Amino acid sequence: MGTVTLGVSIAVPEPHGSLLQERRAGFGDPAAHGIPTHVTLLPPTEVPASAVPAIEAHLAEVAGASRPFPMRLYGTGTFRPLSPVVFVQVVEGAAACTWLQKQVRDASGPVARELQFPYHPHVTVAHGIAEEAMDRAYDELSEYAADWSCTGFALYEQGGDGVWRMLREFDFGSLTVPAQAEAPQAEAPQTEPRPSAPRGTLPAH
Repeated sequence: MGTVTLGVSIAVPEPHGSLLQERRAGFGDPAAHGIPTHVTLLPPTEVPASAVPAIEAHLAEVAGASRPFPMRLYGTGTFRPLSPVVFVQVVEGAAACTWLQKQVRDASGPVARELQFPYHPHVTVAHGIAEEAMDRAYDELSEYAADWSCTGFALYEQGGDGVWRMLREFDFGSLTVPAQAEAPQAEAPQTEPRPSAPRGTLPAH
């Protein structure tokens, strides 16, 4: 049956998702329209196509053991010079995202994997484009803010055309086993280098 490339992420809802996708395209990022605006929980991972049902069952179990939590985006950060990425920061909900991505990648599950860099939840708005355009993204979205209640995540597959398409959504349940608010705060491995000087972070209240 061959292999497929999957990813798991929290979609940024409308109207914020489309707005940030259009801004990303406007900065000259050619990948913008093929990547729904999101916070990654599992980066692109190649798996046997035959493993998809087991992966879906695992994700349903993770979602069922989770509860909704508030998400808030504010300001910009960058992984430059280590990685050519500018992003909007997750200033509320980061601990919950960290807990979720650890459950998705659980060593006993069907998509167990290590990550190249410590996990840092973020919303990419520019990747691998001209430095001047990266600077524009960093500056023009420095005051950007959005918030919503996160109620689930989704499984995506990357097509041969490079476009990511949703395969299935997974809604959070109401089980009493560990929820994000009770999750350990320790850092887990992540997909990108931690930014050395993120911009626009709101002070803690």
